[in-house]
Amino acid sequence: MNSLAVTPPPTPTPVEEIAAALDHIGPLHGLPLEDRLWLARHGQESVAKAGDVLFEEGAPAEQMVLLLKGEIHVRRQHGGPMALFIGRSGQMTGVLPFSRMKGYGGQGFAVSPVWALLIHKSIFPQMLQAIPSMAQRVVSTLLDRVREVTRMEQQAEKLTALGKLAGNLAHELNNPASAAQRAAASLAAELGANRAHRFKLVNLCLNEEQIAAIATWEEMIFSRTAMLAERDALAFIAREEAIRSWLGLLGCGDPWEIAPSLAEQGVTIADLDELRAGLDADATCVSLLSFARYLRASRSVETLMNSTERIFSLIDAVKAYSYMDRAPILEVDVPAGLDATVQMLQSRMNGVQVERDYQPNLPHISAYGSELNQVWTALIENALDALGTSVPADRSSSAGWSSQGRLRLTCRLEAEMLLVEIWDTGPGILPELQERIFEPFFTTKPPGQGLGLGLDNAMRVVRKHRGLLSVRSEPGSTCFRVRLPLDQLQAY
Repeated sequence: MNSLAVTPPPTPTPVEEIAAALDHIGPLHGLPLEDRLWLARHGQESVAKAGDVLFEEGAPAEQMVLLLKGEIHVRRQHGGPMALFIGRSGQMTGVLPFSRMKGYGGQGFAVSPVWALLIHKSIFPQMLQAIPSMAQRVVSTLLDRVREVTRMEQQAEKLTALGKLAGNLAHELNNPASAAQRAAASLAAELGANRAHRFKLVNLCLNEEQIAAIATWEEMIFSRTAMLAERDALAFIAREEAIRSWLGLLGCGDPWEIAPSLAEQGVTIADLDELRAGLDADATCVSLLSFARYLRASRSVETLMNSTERIFSLIDAVKAYSYMDRAPILEVDVPAGLDATVQMLQSRMNGVQVERDYQPNLPHISAYGSELNQVWTALIENALDALGTSVPADRSSSAGWSSQGRLRLTCRLEAEMLLVEIWDTGPGILPELQERIFEPFFTTKPPGQGLGLGLDNAMRVVRKHRGLLSVRSEPGSTCFRVRLPLDQLQAY
């Protein structure tokens, strides 16, 4: 695999002009002329046209690049959180003295005409000896590079977390929104059908006694809400078929539209005979059709109310999770924050048994509420990742255990600290990794699925609150423990 492509200009530039251009390189600003002349004489001048590929991803990095003119983009071909780096005129980039860079992290190509001076790493010792100030300049550049990469990685981690949160929220909102949409469509259909049906009701010309009898019968049937929860499918099918047959013998024209709704409400043949006793066949059929449509419309309204209530509860959970429109430091109810986080991640809880063990009447703590919720998110997502990996074979079939395992949240007082524990029944963390999981950029996930900054960020937030974060793990039982002081005011 080729290293950096080097294309000398058709006519070499005088070293004096190169030295003058080097003074515009940020880290070299103020470098004496004789030192810049040394770099111009020992470096290799290179040019490139817009669109030229300068190096490929993974190629060995052997040159320090002093970008005198132009712009270079470095694009990752194999994924990763940071897809693009940009090198502009006036930068010192590529491999530097004291750097551990071995290869290029992406494909580099010129966006505009490029003019650069390349210093091969083989002459780094000679360069540092000839220009002593280069050591400090290079170290400063390396520190700036580390800060920028760390900032970009942290930003990518936050965007990834935001994407997961948005995905979870969209999934949670989709179910009640879809149910509300279906219920509204059904309600509109029933209202439209009853609009045409009302003339049949008027034409019945019922007397006061018959109207009172129908109203009493409907009230009796409508009060049977418990029958809606019946789980005996065979009994329901038999009752629906019996009602359909009864309606057919009576001569009703739409038994298929009436029977299911009456069966769901628990109507029996004896109930139908009771209604039929005071009405003729036509009045009975028209009344039952109207009542069946009323039952379906009522259930649609109930579904709309439940769905919109669920949507509003999710909105409240988002506001509680993000502490929207709230001061950054406030009195935080930690158990409520845990519950809001669980609700945000509800779409990932399928097959996971969630247990809560909160000590009653826990005091609130002064804290950055939204940042604490980031801690709970990182720890709970870590537990869910573990539960999604595997479940201990000797426990997955035990009574009370779900197919994917168990997540347990505890919160209680311990001396002058508030203790939060997040347990999972996943495969555990290897002993040799338990000391490293809080290191930045350390991750056991496959490439592209994690940057290793979640637990590092959680540790930073906990330390910011003068707290402690630790882990204890063995196969089938992993516990992250967070201790937070009750009095946070001295921390700010």
